[in-house]
Amino acid sequence: MTVTATRLAKPAPSLDPMIRLVADDMNAVNQVIIDRMRSEIPLIPQLAGHLISGGGKRMRPMLTLASAQLLGYQGTSHHVLAAAVEFIHTATLLHDDVVDGSDLRRGRRTANIIWGNPASVLVGDFLFSRSFQLMVDAGSLKVLNILSGASAVIAEGEVNQLTAVRQVGLPEERYLSIIDAKTAALFAAACRIAAVVAERPEAEELALEAYGRNLGIAFQLIDDAIDYVSDAGTMGKDAGDDFREGKMTLPVILAYARANDEERQFWKDAVEGRRTSDEDFAHAIALVRKSRAVDDTMARARHYGGLAIEAIRGFADGPAKSAMIEAVEFAVARAY
Repeated sequence: MTVTATRLAKPAPSLDPMIRLVADDMNAVNQVIIDRMRSEIPLIPQLAGHLISGGGKRMRPMLTLASAQLLGYQGTSHHVLAAAVEFIHTATLLHDDVVDGSDLRRGRRTANIIWGNPASVLVGDFLFSRSFQLMVDAGSLKVLNILSGASAVIAEGEVNQLTAVRQVGLPEERYLSIIDAKTAALFAAACRIAAVVAERPEAEELALEAYGRNLGIAFQLIDDAIDYVSDAGTMGKDAGDDFREGKMTLPVILAYARANDEERQFWKDAVEGRRTSDEDFAHAIALVRKSRAVDDTMARARHYGGLAIEAIRGFADGPAKSAMIEAVEFAVARAY
């Protein structure tokens, strides 16, 4: 009897197990978010709500909730902290869209396009402030230290990225330090704080931090690869945004390193803003594919994903651990 390939195929990884795992907790988090977005200034909840309700996966707060379940935590402090994590993330998105001049996020117009740059920056500041109030509400100085430290690292990463824009020949090590700061730091903190409120040993804190950090790096590597293999509908942003903004992401770093003289001149012109047309972007895609830069970027993402999974091997098996492992597999599989 022949078994069909369809029956043998493994289902694509999904965030659904994690979404189901934390559904009840997420309802509580959403209520905290709604309550703390309130302001007597109508523009604040209106603008913040536009982004928060914009169809994002809420992966960072879900990681806080899933980590708490992995540890068997029975309290409610993780709800407040997951909301703080989401506010930090949303604030950074508002600021990022202003810095990048983006006009599309998750398939919708960005807040800065609708309400303007000043409003987006100021509401981002409001959300940062709210996140710090939530950290204080949790009543843990260690949690405050972890999340405030992550906020500072994220800001440093964004400044580092800003100063690296349009610098052809950017070293891979600097690129990795940028994504470690601007993306992975919040993933790491979101996971670690669950162990703090659960009063678990530092070894478990560090294991969850390692899980989050490596997942965050893998997540960003795939995001950077997707810019050269997908379209706006899949990405939730305009195809080629990174290319036109002159960002030296890993696919470009690898393609440039492997290019001949003529191709290197193209990359130099493109990164410095002299080749930004649709035809130029199509040529960039061809060069990235020719050099196997996207393939190798995805391979790096799988490596970091493997490190994330390995970091939580020592925790007890169960729905939380399974969901967290599949979340890593989902993050890496998004580009396929």
